[in-house]
Parts: sequence; structure tokens; C-alpha cells
Amino acid sequence: MRNDLNSLISWIGGKKALREMIYQRFPADYKRYIEVFGGGGWVLFGKPPERGLEVYNDFNQNLTNMFQVVREQPLAFIKELGYLPENGRYIFHLYREIVDKQKIEDKFIEEEMHRVNEYFNELQAKEIQELMQPDKASNDVKRAVAFFKLIRYSYASGCKTFGARPYDVRKAFVQVWKVNERLANTVIENKDFEALIHQYDRPDAFFYCDPPYFETEGHYEVEFKKEDHIRLRDTLANIQGKFLLSYNDCPYIRELYQDYYIEPCERQNNMAMRYDGSSQFPEVLISNYDTSERRSYGHQIDLFAYIDSPFNDTEGEEDENENF
Repeated sequence: MRNDLNSLISWIGGKKALREMIYQRFPADYKRYIEVFGGGGWVLFGKPPERGLEVYNDFNQNLTNMFQVVREQPLAFIKELGYLPENGRYIFHLYREIVDKQKIEDKFIEEEMHRVNEYFNELQAKEIQELMQPDKASNDVKRAVAFFKLIRYSYASGCKTFGARPYDVRKAFVQVWKVNERLANTVIENKDFEALIHQYDRPDAFFYCDPPYFETEGHYEVEFKKEDHIRLRDTLANIQGKFLLSYNDCPYIRELYQDYYIEPCERQNNMAMRYDGSSQFPEVLISNYDTSERRSYGHQIDLFAYIDSPFNDTEGEEDENENF
């Protein structure tokens, strides 16, 4: 169950190392696939498009805007990317400001908008100001590219501190077109998980959930409190469809989902392995169905057999960014 496509970005909690194991635990039969916490889309992009309904969702507007622009305006995205490297702390903070404010500020245009009132009557001024307003589609593209570059130039893709690592934007051109094609028939949503699950729940629905991990929430852009972990459990407890949930392995999560199938697994902790090459990160896969129904071979799986394969290769530059 492979599509051999990687994401445009590395992302906190990305499932690059686990996605083959996750695919093997998908239900044997479903007609609608809903990725509730889409993030960088590593699980989505690594599998073939669904024949039925397919939904990517994330509550982070920067992520959903970027993927919508790549799907609907790929050429504009590439054009805005440019062709020259911009590897500097100043440009990093400029992109950080654009993402924080969610708009491109043009002080010259703002000044001109005010001056219009001095030379024209109220009706004329209103019409002219409407013409001078930045095009929304163009603004979406600029924000999408600013976010993409912010990830690429930040430390561990955290979007918070300058990573001081060079990146040639031309490397992204081919990948943009691949992701554009892959998303052609995918619904992109920007909803709270509870509203999304209620909207798409049916007996033939399958929800893959990769929420912010418990007690690591501070590393994510969107706040996810302890109450949200409980709310997610309660929401999933009442669905008609099936769910597969990936979490960090800890007593609290095991207790929270004690009534469900819980399967432990481990993967390399790519941040820690720079200091300890044998560092492992314990995780659990939780479901409301028997995940062995799809698998056609033994229970023991060599998880790390896939790490060095072309399926998981992103030109060797993203490994240190796959955290938690």
C-alpha cells in the first residue's frame, strides 16, 4: 500500500518512520478516509489516493492554506518561491512576521489608501480603495510560501528559531507538482477535530488520528490541552466508523484508552540520536477494531527495515526534523 510520495515539509510528529506500519493496520474495508490531524501529510502522501472520499484536515490554518495553494495554484506557488537562496536570519524573521500576522503588509499601499480620502469624494474613494486592496488569492500564495520557507529555514522545522541551514528552493519545484496531482481529489478542511469527526462519521468511515502527543503539546503551533485529549477520546467513543490513533506510550494514554486495542511500537528518536545513536521513542497504536485483519504475514514486523529505503528518502535532509 505505497505511493512513494513524501511530503513537501518535515513536521513535528511526522510519521515518516512509522507510516508503513500504520498502513498495515488500516481496516480491510472502508469507503471514506479522514485524516483528522493531517500535519505534514506524511501518511496521506505515502499511500495511493482513495477511490471514495478522502479528507485532509488540520486546525493549523498555515498548513491548510499551504496545501490548498499547492493544489489550486501550483505555478503561482513556484513563482513566489523564486530561484535564489535566502538563507539569513533577517529573511527568517520576515517570514515569521508574515505568518504571525497572517498577511503581507505593504506600508506604501496603506499610506496611499489614506491619501485617497484627501483627493476624492466618499463614493469615489471607496471604489478606488477597493481596487487597491491586495488580491486575496495573491495574499494566500504569499502566506503559503512564507510558511513553507519558515519551516525550511527553522531549527527542527519548529518555525520558532533560525536553523542556519542552507536550502535550495529549486529542490521543491518537482515535489510541488507531485503534491498538486496527489491532492487533486482530496478535500482539505480546517476544522476542530470534534466537528470534523461528527461531520464525516458513517459506518464505512475510517479516521486516522495523529494528535499532538500528551505532555509535548508545547512543541505544536496549535494549543492542545489535557481536556482536548479527553474530548478526543470521548468523540471517538461514539463514532459509527473505525479509528486508528497514534500516540506516545505513557501511563495516562494507556489508561485513557484502556477499553480499546493498544499495540506498542518504537521508532528512532531522530532528535536524540544525534547524541545517542540507539535512542528509541516508544509509541502506541490504538484502535476500535482488530488491526490484524489486513496483515497477511506474521505479527513481528521489522519497523526499521523501511528507514533507509527510497520510500522514506527525502534527499537525506529531513531526518533530524522528524520529532516526537
